[in-house]
Amino acid sequence: MLRALTISNLAVIESVNLEWNGGFSVLTGETGAGKSILIDALGLVAGTRADAGLIRAGAERAEVTAQFELEPGSVAAAWLREQALEDADDPEALVIRRVLQTGGRGRAFINGRAVTTAQLRELGECLIEIFGQSESQTLLRGEVQRRLLDDFAGHSQLVEATAAAAAHVAALDREIEALRNAASDDPAQVEFLRFQVHELEALRLGDGELDALDVEQRRLAGAGRLLQEGGGIQERLYGADESLYDQLAQARGRIDALVALEPALASARDALDGAMAQVQDAAEALRQALEKLDLDPDRLAAVEARLRAIHDLARKHRLRPAQLPEHLRALRARLDALEHGSERLDALLRERGAALDAYRRAAASLSASRQSAARSFGKAVEAIVHTLGMPHAQFAVVVDFDAQGAVSAQGGDSVRFDFSANAGQPPRPLAKVASGGELSRVSLAIQVAALQRAGAPTMIFDEVDAGISGAVAEIVGQRLRALGGERQVLCVTHLAQVAAQGHHHYGIRKQTRGGRTFTIVEPLEREQRVRELARMQGGVEISTAALEHAEDLLRRAG
Repeated sequence: MLRALTISNLAVIESVNLEWNGGFSVLTGETGAGKSILIDALGLVAGTRADAGLIRAGAERAEVTAQFELEPGSVAAAWLREQALEDADDPEALVIRRVLQTGGRGRAFINGRAVTTAQLRELGECLIEIFGQSESQTLLRGEVQRRLLDDFAGHSQLVEATAAAAAHVAALDREIEALRNAASDDPAQVEFLRFQVHELEALRLGDGELDALDVEQRRLAGAGRLLQEGGGIQERLYGADESLYDQLAQARGRIDALVALEPALASARDALDGAMAQVQDAAEALRQALEKLDLDPDRLAAVEARLRAIHDLARKHRLRPAQLPEHLRALRARLDALEHGSERLDALLRERGAALDAYRRAAASLSASRQSAARSFGKAVEAIVHTLGMPHAQFAVVVDFDAQGAVSAQGGDSVRFDFSANAGQPPRPLAKVASGGELSRVSLAIQVAALQRAGAPTMIFDEVDAGISGAVAEIVGQRLRALGGERQVLCVTHLAQVAAQGHHHYGIRKQTRGGRTFTIVEPLEREQRVRELARMQGGVEISTAALEHAEDLLRRAG
């Protein structure tokens, strides 16, 4: 859930630092005070499109930073692990920072690491859902409606099985297409392919042979130098006049004569004995190694000719020599596919037929589950909508299954939410009939109906109370409060009946200093809440009756 939000130089907000808790939080203030800027800030955190026009006048940049606390097994935590973006020291912590710059591209950071807007949007969908006059338009998209139904149905295994079956069919389709394209190749190209395979096979290049030839060529080419220089070193160690061994022997003889005068020199004499033995061993090891060297000019010529042939063929195929064996395997596979293409194509077509049948069965099972869930989902949402100021509303989830439709990872269903707010009017697609306020309330009803289902842990409702008042507003507030028992809920509201239901209350107001406007956001204590609720109920002056009514609203909500 959202734990902290810092905003700098965003529209009328110069600087705001807020801490958030779980439950139901309400945001209230006069029209134009800047409530929508808070929603915009949270939208930026969730990956919405950045607009440089949001930067406060006179500032070079705007910045929004949000801190989240993640559940260990949450979708967001899994996404961070997959993207290698989690905080290694505290995997349950998440910091998102969004920077807007004048005249330049904005930047986004997750746990201090730069990311693309697309990545931020993917993560944002796991963290925040925004429902409002404009943001809740996502509810009108068919894929969103299908996802909501699937979440409500809880049939993830059927969804995954259908997607896997569709992926199998798609993979076979790609292989079939590749075979058919290959079959249409010019016969001359096929003959050239045979020639290439024969040429590479004639080379008979074994795995590891190239490295072995390189080593042998360097050894044979350097054999003369090895014998000359190695022999000289051996002579200097042991055998030549004044060799190192002879010099050590002379020193040993002289020190041996001194031991009689000073017994302590015996250890030095013993050390010289050891040095002489080591020099003798080194000279012998060098002699044996040199004797094994083979000065064979014919073998050197053969190795160099073999290397030349390998490099020439590699240049001809525009490859590195080490790539030739793998290239031969690829050419053989392609030639085999061409020469036996019709047989392979027949086998693939049979396999695709079986895979398509498996997909159709999986899609049919998924559709049956969706249609069953659609009835209960529609009834649950409709019952809640009736309590939100629309007693005659109708809500239905329509699932149309095309058994012979195109293969899709989502199955063969098109899912549509139908809605009618008024008696006597048949339900029509939600996108065509719902007003902004109705759409917000339908969104709320859907979220309450799917209370125990999957969804973002933080939900934001922007003016969900549009077009309602009185007892209906209080019921809306109660629904939001109940939703806050399961998730973190933030709501911008103009109605005291809704605001009174909040577990937490934030007041938003404007100040003018030095001819400039500033927005201030602060958490309200009980006495401040009473005055704010009284203000929201209207009137130039806050009367005693308004204050008493506000107290009563808070008492009933508690």
